[in-house]
Amino acid sequence: MLSQNDIRQAAHANGFEDVGFTTAEPFESHREFLQGRQAEYGWAAAVGLELMQGTDPRAIMPTAQSIIILMEVYFREAYPRVMEGHFGRCYLDDDRITKDGLARRIKAFRSHLRDHGIDSKVPFNLPHRVAAARAGMGTFGKNCLFYSNRVARHSSWVLPIAVVVDHPFTPGTPTIEMGCPDWCRNACIAACPTRALKGDGTIDPRRCISFLTYFGEGLTPRDLREPMGLYIYGCDRCQNVCPRNAAWLAADLPLNQKVVQKTPDFDLAALLAMDAPYFENRVWPHMFYMATDDLWRWKMNVARAMGNTRDRRYVPELARALESSGDDRVRAMAAWALGRVGGETARQALQGFKVNKNELLQEEVRLAIEAAADAGSR
Repeated sequence: MLSQNDIRQAAHANGFEDVGFTTAEPFESHREFLQGRQAEYGWAAAVGLELMQGTDPRAIMPTAQSIIILMEVYFREAYPRVMEGHFGRCYLDDDRITKDGLARRIKAFRSHLRDHGIDSKVPFNLPHRVAAARAGMGTFGKNCLFYSNRVARHSSWVLPIAVVVDHPFTPGTPTIEMGCPDWCRNACIAACPTRALKGDGTIDPRRCISFLTYFGEGLTPRDLREPMGLYIYGCDRCQNVCPRNAAWLAADLPLNQKVVQKTPDFDLAALLAMDAPYFENRVWPHMFYMATDDLWRWKMNVARAMGNTRDRRYVPELARALESSGDDRVRAMAAWALGRVGGETARQALQGFKVNKNELLQEEVRLAIEAAADAGSR
């Protein structure tokens, strides 16, 4: 049977930066946390996450005795700035669909366990960050993210992967605590423009930019459009400003060539005009939280981002979306974006639009015309 040192060697051989161990006991405190905040986390069950079930490893694997946590540094290579500006870094090289990177390494590690008589499962709904802290691998930040105490210069650019196994291992000493330095003046909380971070180490996920980009319901509320900025899918604001991440952000990292190659597919104009085949073949395999039926949300997010660039080169694309989109939510956001960019061309596009019977769209166009006039006068 494999020893813990054998497990560590196998993990490192498969490219994982750190390894930890904890028991398969239920995560009772996390269960209580979820039960007490159903208003904020009730949506998770609706999208199939089943977070409550994930708090009991033996509900996932009845023979579970331990959990091995593999620590992946997902920001080990730099990304093109244009991609970092619009997409969360953890999604830029996400292979959960393509299975051409991390998934292969997890599979190889599990095969090694199986070859030595250890069965395993990698549940998507187990509280991975809490498991890592329970294994003593790091602490939490006020932004609710996990910070490694050994890799990536002790930053939060890490992904703990929980592997539930049917073999006992000696658990690490838990470090479930806040690790932020006393001198930090809540940089992450101040930087969150939608006020999702509550300041006590908790978050309202429904106000998080990441959540809003891929799970937000309907037309994005007007008061959130400007604060959401240029992000289309995901967000890294609270990580970018964190002093605990500064050392890693200063590292001279090689450029991720896989992301470089797919960057043209994520050009904003191409995304706003994309059809279902384009989305399914070029976008969805990499960022899959939204299905083809949610193409409108993708385009709405892109239109908002275009508006927040204040770049008039996007006016023609936004005008086309206003005229030809088959979804009034996209049209409404295109109108808002034209008003935010401003200028004579944007104003003419808005004034020339033949408003349909949708009263919300009518109001968006009216307000956008006023905004475009104001922007043009400045």
